[in-house]
Amino acid sequence: MSGMDLSYNELSGEILLEIGDLPKVRALNLSHNSLSGSIPGSFSNLKMMESLDLSDNELSGQIPMQLTELNALSDFNVSYNNLLGPIPDKGQFATFDESSYRGNSDLCGPQLNKSCSNMLPPTVLPPNDAEQDESAIDMDALYWSFIGSYVTVVLGLLVTLWINSYWRRQWFYLIDGCIDSCYYWLFKYVFRQ
Repeated sequence: MSGMDLSYNELSGEILLEIGDLPKVRALNLSHNSLSGSIPGSFSNLKMMESLDLSDNELSGQIPMQLTELNALSDFNVSYNNLLGPIPDKGQFATFDESSYRGNSDLCGPQLNKSCSNMLPPTVLPPNDAEQDESAIDMDALYWSFIGSYVTVVLGLLVTLWINSYWRRQWFYLIDGCIDSCYYWLFKYVFRQ
């Protein structure tokens, strides 16, 4: 088999790695499908490949650097995908222009006149154990502080009522009023119906 044209076939899913096991394929066209995932590094086994068209798909990830081993490659197109990162610039890849990569806003390299140093995301270091301990809520401390606060409020209320007879009377008037209101509403809406 010297060529495989599967373009415009509504193919979906990831590109099969087994395609890399067809070393005599000279042309592979998988364009205008709904292929997702990354470009398989196994394509580097296709040493006789002259044309590779993966345009107009939903491919993501980086262009594998192993593809620079394809010395016979004269036509390469990955335009209109979701590829990112640096474009290989060795071997045949140094000959491909911007038209091979258009529609991939996160690609960078000399072919696109876009520096990769501006495109690299900031490195996020995982937090060490000390930072994790500081940011995590200690549930035991939370429970004990809640219990301590509750006990302090109740004891403060009881001490205030025990010491001050005026506040004690006001407290009992408040409780008596609440009981009367509850009895009134309970009798009016529950027992009469």
